[in-house]
Amino acid sequence: MRVVTIVGARPQFIKAAPVSTALRQQHDEFLVHTGQHYDDDMSRIFFDELHIPRPDINLNVGSGTHAAQTAQILQGIEQVLVDNHPDAVILYGDTNSTLAGAMTASKLNVPIVHVEAGLRSFNRMMPEEINRILTDRVSTICACPTQHAIKLLASEGITEGVHFTGDVMFDAVLKFRQIAVQTSTIGQRVSLDDEYCLLTLHRAENTDSCDRLTAIVTALIASKVRIIFPVHPRTRNRLMQFGLWDRLKCSNFIHLIEPVGYLDMQTLTQHAHKVLTDSGGLQKEAYFLHVPCITLRDETEWVETVDDGWNCLAGAQHDLIVQQMRNFQPDHAQQQHYGDGHASEKIVEVMERYFG
Repeated sequence: MRVVTIVGARPQFIKAAPVSTALRQQHDEFLVHTGQHYDDDMSRIFFDELHIPRPDINLNVGSGTHAAQTAQILQGIEQVLVDNHPDAVILYGDTNSTLAGAMTASKLNVPIVHVEAGLRSFNRMMPEEINRILTDRVSTICACPTQHAIKLLASEGITEGVHFTGDVMFDAVLKFRQIAVQTSTIGQRVSLDDEYCLLTLHRAENTDSCDRLTAIVTALIASKVRIIFPVHPRTRNRLMQFGLWDRLKCSNFIHLIEPVGYLDMQTLTQHAHKVLTDSGGLQKEAYFLHVPCITLRDETEWVETVDDGWNCLAGAQHDLIVQQMRNFQPDHAQQQHYGDGHASEKIVEVMERYFG
């Protein structure tokens, strides 16, 4: 098989790592980086750390509105597919890169493999929700991380080409956990011995809303819990814009650090007392590493983590965030929802059956 893989955001680099390893054992892969995440420190380091093959092409689309960014990616991917004549295109998750890849491939009649298919937050205000719904509709293979995702697709009338493969993020955590222990140097920059909560915050629904961002920040400060916060550049800009940056810097409990690579983030997660995040990927990684998670959103695609009692939804509710930071603790064992750690091999096996 000759396959074109399209990635554009850091979580997709992580998901692609184990799949590319499995795929390249017997097949040819052409890796496209759209450049949607264009900051070198937040992009290149992932390829270097995870030993992902360097992209065959970088479209360098950079930032922009959803329409502008998607349009640029569409144009670039179209030429890649015309030049390479792939048997299939692999897409990950729910970014603008995912949607643009799906639109281009479907119009060129190139089969699509959607990894992480069937996820739904039921919040149409999230651009990611629109991206994943549309991508599932045109995919030849829907590689679902959970049985719940399969049920959601069936409820929408999508039953052909649907497969339970397990979660490639689980593969990645298992693959890189020990490497992180051996190679991460984050412990030289921040103390991992004292109890702390790990915070990430980047979604537009939080960072673009002064009210929500203010409620979250004031709750973090009021909790008086030690927090390590790798700050996304876009989040830093919004904190400054809304007059919240100095308030965080003045807190004796909040340690603001620059963005970190995947191995450092996994080390921070492993040692954390709790995780606070609006990231979908970190909710799962915390779950895989048996760390309680407080999700700063009003809903989540990863309902299994909530049902198991290892994740709770706090949204941007000041009092609830403070309460859960102080008191939330899982009270029973996890279930095995996300496969056996071999999702990548299963995805390649399904592709071989379809495309030979």
